[in-house]
Amino acid sequence: MSSKITLYTDVQLIENMKLYAKKHNTSVSKMVTQFFESILKKEEKTAPSSKTSQLRGILKGAGEEAYQAYLEKKYL
Repeated sequence: MSSKITLYTDVQLIENMKLYAKKHNTSVSKMVTQFFESILKKEEKTAPSSKTSQLRGILKGAGEEAYQAYLEKKYL
């Protein structure tokens, strides 16, 4: 389902975007839609998963030496 949105910006910018859209066989509406979708996709990629959120901070205070000791104990 589509809905209308009103944006206010510089007249010259609008004209330039209309020319750009025509040159690239698309519409300003399609370009704005793709821009909004790309922002949301970036946010999804950078948002930590629930599993990652649960593990955050679990190794506070445990440095490289503690990890090395753990590996030596496990494999030696």
